[in-house]
Amino acid sequence: MVDRYVSTLDETDRQYIVEYLNETDESREKALDEIKRWLTEEKPDLHARSEEKHILPFLRGCKFNLDKTKAKLTNYYTMRRDRPEWFQNRDPSLPLIQELVKLGVFVPLKLSHEKKLVVVIRTAAHNPRRHKMEDVFKAGKMIYGVVAIFDMAGVGIGHALQLSPSMIRNAVHAWQNYHCKPKQLEFINAPVHVNLMLNIFKGFMSEKLKKRVRVHFKGSGQLHEAVERKVLPPEYGGDGDDMESLIGYWNEAAGVPRLVC
Repeated sequence: MVDRYVSTLDETDRQYIVEYLNETDESREKALDEIKRWLTEEKPDLHARSEEKHILPFLRGCKFNLDKTKAKLTNYYTMRRDRPEWFQNRDPSLPLIQELVKLGVFVPLKLSHEKKLVVVIRTAAHNPRRHKMEDVFKAGKMIYGVVAIFDMAGVGIGHALQLSPSMIRNAVHAWQNYHCKPKQLEFINAPVHVNLMLNIFKGFMSEKLKKRVRVHFKGSGQLHEAVERKVLPPEYGGDGDDMESLIGYWNEAAGVPRLVC
């Protein structure tokens, strides 16, 4: 017997998915059946997970456009094959991953912004001589990041040297093909030379993603215009929990919340 997806969304969320994602009970069932058929009959070489709970986020991320969903699934599982180091050894109990969690490289905030989870990414929190960029990306893959705040305070040449053009291309490719790609990319405390690096990133971005990038050169001044103050930590001009308590909270709560991958 097929284990069908059963919606547990409340009425507000149901209205949202109908209006903005083109998702109804009927369209969802038909789309899931088609993607499962496609994976089994046409794309067995992808070795993709065929459970409905894993397919549905990709459909929603593509607003139930089947062609876009198939392309995104193909790109995502191709990346898993071609960049295995990003997807192996991601257990949050592993020592190097635990170090990155404790350093607060990726910190989810407790409150959401317009139902999107907000994540602070401190780009200079890790030691580039100790932590590989692959491990930094693994820590990030474990969180639901939709509004991403990149705190660039303290970024040095060692951090910049970790970001080769191929690494940047793969990172952007992952953002754009994962089912929960960021809706906002806010760069704060940006050094004056940040545009050199961002231009490389933007060279691999879609036009849609480019429009979601904002740079704040002096502190986090206008960040509250993008994210509510009640969501942000006081370090970023908000009224929420401070960064130290958030890092401690996620460490005590069994590491970091994990993505379904």
